[in-house]
Amino acid sequence: MPTSPPLLPPPAPPGPADHFTAFVAALSDPGHERVARAVAGESPSRLRGRILLERAAHLALTTDRPLHDIAVECGFPSYEVFARAFRRELGALPAAWRAEPTSYVIDSPTEVHFHPPAGLRLPARHRTDGVDLVVAMVEQHVGLVGELLDRARDVPDEDLDEPSTGEVVGEVGSAGTLRSALAHLVWQVEACAVVLADGDDGDGDRDPRDVAVARGASVATLRERLDRVGADLARAVERLAATGRLDEALVEAFSPRPRTTSHADLVVHLLTLSVPHRRLAATRLQAAGVADPDGAAGPHWLATGPREAISR
Repeated sequence: MPTSPPLLPPPAPPGPADHFTAFVAALSDPGHERVARAVAGESPSRLRGRILLERAAHLALTTDRPLHDIAVECGFPSYEVFARAFRRELGALPAAWRAEPTSYVIDSPTEVHFHPPAGLRLPARHRTDGVDLVVAMVEQHVGLVGELLDRARDVPDEDLDEPSTGEVVGEVGSAGTLRSALAHLVWQVEACAVVLADGDDGDGDRDPRDVAVARGASVATLRERLDRVGADLARAVERLAATGRLDEALVEAFSPRPRTTSHADLVVHLLTLSVPHRRLAATRLQAAGVADPDGAAGPHWLATGPREAISR
């Protein structure tokens, strides 16, 4: 009887080198503009080879894995190709370099390099001080809330009001719905804008507790409310930071439980307390078949926990 041909082993699942190769090939896609600008002047093939070699050298430096395994994981077709590239770029064969290592960073005019455990480090586009950082964080948050609202614009009402089976967020929200999460995010921006406004801006004498959460509002209405106050909040934070007033404190001295909160504390609370609502909104959008904005739920490795985003 004729014998059946031997079964071929199933193809290996894509690894980090495959993911990085796909990333380099997609640098012209929307969302990668900053990376594309940072690596301008270096060919895609050179960028891919250099970064994979930096990653291989880092693994040789920080693990005791066999060098052959490292070469395979980092996308080199053979150990001989890996060894030649290693010696050309780092001045020694892999085993000798591992015994007396130097920096795994390879010179490049772009200053884009591998960043452990599984990323790239891009150079700063401009000098950023404390004021710039605080304002950028607030602007990013307002922008993400706006993107969530834009993604939710065409979501049917039944999906907007579908309760989450996993979590209920916040004391003001209701049943963990997409609409309640979006409404609470907008309310947080509105309330903080009221508190941080100077008295001569017209809002400084308002009580933030009078800012209502628009639980049943349409997505379009929530977007209009965010548009009215988002830029005001960013300007207020910039003004307070630029004039050295972020440490000014507000004391609830007429309350039975007095609390002291600085402007900086309020900004920190806005950015941290909003994360569960942003994550809930992103989760509910995905359940409705809509992609969430990049960054709405935070970096993948931070959201998924230890080692889940790392292949060693």
